[in-house]
Amino acid sequence: MTTPVALTIAGSDSSGGAGIQADLKTFAALGVYGASAITALTAQNTKGVTGIHAVPAEFVTAQIDAVFSDLDVGAVKIGMVAQAGSIDAIASALARWKPRHIVLDPVMVATSGDRLLAAEAVEALRTKLMRLASVITPNLPEAAALLDEPIARSETEIESQGRRLLELGCRAVLIKGGHGEGRESIDYLVSADKTIALAASRVATRNTHGTGCSLSSAVAAGLAKGEVLETAVRNAKGWISAAIEAADRFSVGHGHGPIHHFHKFY
Repeated sequence: MTTPVALTIAGSDSSGGAGIQADLKTFAALGVYGASAITALTAQNTKGVTGIHAVPAEFVTAQIDAVFSDLDVGAVKIGMVAQAGSIDAIASALARWKPRHIVLDPVMVATSGDRLLAAEAVEALRTKLMRLASVITPNLPEAAALLDEPIARSETEIESQGRRLLELGCRAVLIKGGHGEGRESIDYLVSADKTIALAASRVATRNTHGTGCSLSSAVAAGLAKGEVLETAVRNAKGWISAAIEAADRFSVGHGHGPIHHFHKFY
């Protein structure tokens, strides 16, 4: 029996709630072996980010090459990339190794509001990583920022932005509706031939740290296990909703606490 493997290329969260820590917890919770290539160290907790130390681009490459030269990677999740040099390194390495699936979470701002991607790196992300992606997973503000447009306010506007993001080269777009309003949080999966609305009840909790990282990782985990994209997204949406619903079982930190990745187990 082959063990499904997923690789996360992202930043480290010292408080354990987001970034590669959240990604590896997600992979483990969903039965996938997780590997990692760290792009940046962050000093952060549930209240905010106090420092970012970028990993040199050549060492990002070394980590990716080490993983791919030994492990059978079924899917890659890309999260915080921090700087343009890292984006170049990641794009070159993935073009060389040609993984079957790439999930790109265009992380620009933390839950706390702290900026995680240098402004000059946004264009590099847009032009060099998006065209490699099987699916990108922006939230509403990130989708707008990638297009340099106002935040979408209606289903029609969201779908329209999704279609314009497809034109940048990715094969599918999952626009996350967590920043929206209303009783339901609705995500939209936009592909060349259809748009699927995925609704879940909005949970009243402030413990949402790492939600975006974990959702994209859950999609990658499904793809690593051989699920088709729509199935992987539906399963990820169900799992993340349950993890958010169980978040208040934890009492961690004094700000936006983490979700409960292992809600199925304890």
